[in-house]
Amino acid sequence: MGKVYLIGAGPGAADLITVRGMRLLEQADVVLHDALIEPAMLDYAPNAKRIAVGKRCGQRSTAQHFINKQIVDAALEHGLVVRLKGGDPMLFGRADEEMRALEAAGVEYEVVPGITAALASAATLKRSLTLRGVSRSVALATHSRAPDSETIREQAQADSLVFYMGRDSAPEIAQQLIDAGRPGATPVAIVEACSTVRERSLTLTLAQMALGEAQEWLDPSQPSLLMIGEAFRERASVELKVQLKGMQAAA
Repeated sequence: MGKVYLIGAGPGAADLITVRGMRLLEQADVVLHDALIEPAMLDYAPNAKRIAVGKRCGQRSTAQHFINKQIVDAALEHGLVVRLKGGDPMLFGRADEEMRALEAAGVEYEVVPGITAALASAATLKRSLTLRGVSRSVALATHSRAPDSETIREQAQADSLVFYMGRDSAPEIAQQLIDAGRPGATPVAIVEACSTVRERSLTLTLAQMALGEAQEWLDPSQPSLLMIGEAFRERASVELKVQLKGMQAAA
C-alpha cells in the first residue's frame, strides 16, 4: 500500500508551491488535482499519472465521495500518491473528508501546507491583513445563502474580513455586513486569479459592492477573493489614520 500526500498548491503561480511540495510531486506516481491548478504546476510531476478531480462552482464536477474513493484506490495501486489541492489543504478544501476516508481504509497519509489565497492577495495588494492601530483581527469565511444573524454579526466584528468563493454573492454579502453595522464606506478590495498572469484587482466600498457595482467587472471563469476592512484602504490614508490615533492617545 502506498502513501498519500495532501499537498497545498498555493494560490496559483507554480513557483509559489513549497519546496517540499514540489519535491514530492517530482516523485509522484499519481497526481489527483483540483480544477484551478495552473498547468505549469503539473510539470513538476513529469512521470505521474494525472487525474483531474476538481470542483467548479456552477459546473459539473466530481462528487466528493468519488474523489475519496479514487484517492484510496490510487494508494492501493501506487507507491506515492499526491492529492494536489489549491491554496492550503486545510482551509475550505474538504481535506477532513479525504483524511477520514484514508484513515478508514488504513492508508498512511501526510499533509503538506500551502499558501492560501488570502495571504497571497494581501501580498499582491501590498496591504497587510493585520495593521497596528487599524486591524488586530482577521476572519476567513465563505458565504452561506441563508446565514443566521449571529454569524453575520460575528463576521462583521473582524477588523479584516476575507470571503472565499463569494463572487456571485458579493452584493448580498455587502448588504448583510452593512445591516450588521459595518459602515458603507468600508474599503473593499477584490482580487481575481491571484498570482497568475490573469491576476487583476478592483477597489471600491462596501456600499458600492452592495449595489452590484463589482458584478460586471468580475470574471465568472476566474477565482476571486473579497477583502473587506480599513486595512485595505489606500496606504497613505491608513498611515494618516494611525498617526491621528497616536496623536489622540498622546493628548
